[in-house]
Parts: sequence; structure tokens; C-alpha cells
Amino acid sequence: MTLLDSWTQSSYAADGVTHPTYRKGTGPGVILIHEIPGITPDVVAFAEEVVAAGFTVVLPHLFGTPERPMTLAYVGQVFPKVCVSKEFTTMATGQTSPVVGWLRALARDLHEELGGPGVGALGMCFTGGFALAMMVDTSVVAPVLAQPSLPFPVGKKRAADLNLSPADLADVRARAAGGCQVLGLRYRDDVAVGTRFDTLTAEIGDAFIRVEFDGKGHSTLTEHRQQEGVDRVLAFFADKLH
Repeated sequence: MTLLDSWTQSSYAADGVTHPTYRKGTGPGVILIHEIPGITPDVVAFAEEVVAAGFTVVLPHLFGTPERPMTLAYVGQVFPKVCVSKEFTTMATGQTSPVVGWLRALARDLHEELGGPGVGALGMCFTGGFALAMMVDTSVVAPVLAQPSLPFPVGKKRAADLNLSPADLADVRARAAGGCQVLGLRYRDDVAVGTRFDTLTAEIGDAFIRVEFDGKGHSTLTEHRQQEGVDRVLAFFADKLH
């Protein structure tokens, strides 16, 4: 590896689950959850921008091979594995993916270590909704959803679903009502996101900051990067975490 040589590799265990992590930076904590197929060079490049903006970034490694570039063949290798993993809820509605429990514990410990008002959480694509589910824990004060795509939008019900259990949705509503805002980014014509941005607007109203771009791209911060999106994310973290 070369791109991650300057990052501290470790692992984190909670509730019987262990995943590798990469950490770098100083300042308030941000948990940045990679998209399918894994921690690609573009994910690392975005993470470096967050570090440079004055944050301690933790990259959990949930699947894939770190630093391997994005290709369709690579996606094809990883996709079937994550679809059958018990850690992720890909098709069911009204459920929170089990891996979120591990991510919440990571957020709590990072906040306890670093202090401040809380930590940021950002998920992308397959993991996009995880940041919303992490918001149930009060340690997460800056949740960012980049093109959230679970459950897979097969049918209207799944396309509108937030990948949250009813209890977690109630907690998200309560935190939003108490002032915790949620930043969401997507390409307007991205079918993978379905109609869940409309659901978010309906559920938490003005607490949902909706950022949408024209075009048919998908990965707003990496493969199909939008500088405005990157700037909005960094400004959101600066506002909420300092």
C-alpha cells in the first residue's frame, strides 16, 4: 500500500464484531464510511481533504481491498459478498443494518477520546444511510448522506425506505426536532437513491439539508465528484463539530 502509508492502521471491536480501521489527522472526529467496492483511491483522496480541513478521520474497512481502484469487475466481485452478508440489510424495509451498532460504538469511543460537541459521520452509496442510523446515538452531531442507496430501490416501497427500524426512525425524528441537521447529497437523476430524499424531507422537514446536482452521475464525492458537494460537506463539519 502507498496511499494509506501515512494513515495509522488498527482495528476496532464492539459487540463481538471487529473491523480494520485507518486513522489520520487532528481535531474533531469524522467517521467516513466507504462505498462499494471499498476504500478506493478516490475515497482516500476525499478523506485526505477532510483531514486537511482540520479533522481526525477514521476510515472503517468493511469490505473490498484497500487502495484497489474502482472498476466494474471489482464491483462485480464485491457486490455478491455484501449482498449476502448478515451485517447489511439490502432488500428488507423498516430495518436498520446490523453493522450500524458497531459504527455507533466507534462513534461513541471517538467522541469520548476527542471531546467537543460530537463527531461527524458520512456514508456513501451502499453505506449512505448508515450515517443517518448512527445519528440515533447522541455522539453523532453531523450526519452526511452521500447518495444513500439501501435498501435497493426495487419497487416504490424500497425506493422510499430509509434503511431504519421504526424505533430508530422515531429517534432520528426526535434528534432532528432537537436541532440535529442532516446533510444529503445526490445527483437528481440517480435512480439508486430512489425517492428517499423525499422521505427524509417528509420525516424531518427543514432539518434535512438537501443538495442535488444535475446530471446522471452517482458518487458525488468520489468517482463523479462535485466540488460544491465537497465544500458543503467540509463547511457542515466545520459548523457542527467546532
